[in-house]
Amino acid sequence: MLNAGERLEPLGSGIRVIVSREHGFGTDTVLLANFSSPGRKDKACELGTGCGAIPLIWSRDGVPAHVTAVDIQESACSMLKRSVELNCLEDRISVLHSDLLDLRGKVELSSYDLVVCNPPYKAAGTGIVNPEEAHKIARHEFTCTMDDIIRVAAGLLNYSGRLCLCQRPERLCDIICSMRQHGIEPKRLRFVQQRTTKEPKLFLIEGRRGGRPNGLRTEPVLLIENPAGDLSDEMIAIYGAYKEDYL
Repeated sequence: MLNAGERLEPLGSGIRVIVSREHGFGTDTVLLANFSSPGRKDKACELGTGCGAIPLIWSRDGVPAHVTAVDIQESACSMLKRSVELNCLEDRISVLHSDLLDLRGKVELSSYDLVVCNPPYKAAGTGIVNPEEAHKIARHEFTCTMDDIIRVAAGLLNYSGRLCLCQRPERLCDIICSMRQHGIEPKRLRFVQQRTTKEPKLFLIEGRRGGRPNGLRTEPVLLIENPAGDLSDEMIAIYGAYKEDYL
């Protein structure tokens, strides 16, 4: 079940995910899984799923009805397929090894209630590039751009379907402009701060395909830490069943 360099990470409620140095997940993944909050009957898709923590966290909580997890890296897909088998979730999670720019004929367009993506944070040509291929793809826009992701998501979503993303604050204008260009109206925005004395390091955003213009709701800032430097009560609640293994 496990290859060299891989290990099992518990997600709570008996669900475990195979991770490695190349394919893991962090707090931003857990936050996006919580923020996107699929319904029990939803059909969802994650673009760039990596080790697949988001579909597994959702399935741990009994949602959605089905999720298609897409990744361009064969090694990531192999890990997630084995995680799906390990957790007996073959009826809930489908793993698709594909470039997200080449999904036509592989998935049903205009059929998803929810699309999520934890995209590369660095635009092409910015930041220090990690020489390892897996890290380079995860952190920099080498195989696709932010606009590519939003355009593809727009094609996957049904009318009023939701797109949820997390990104660095410096990319906010790019994302809002791209959403509107591709017929997705931003509706929810939440910034994430480590503590009250720090600037936001992340934001979570939700847009609706075909949504009416305007009406963007800015939610209260999510604080990772409380004044004492421990995890805030909200973060503990977000970790949910995972917190017993995390704390």
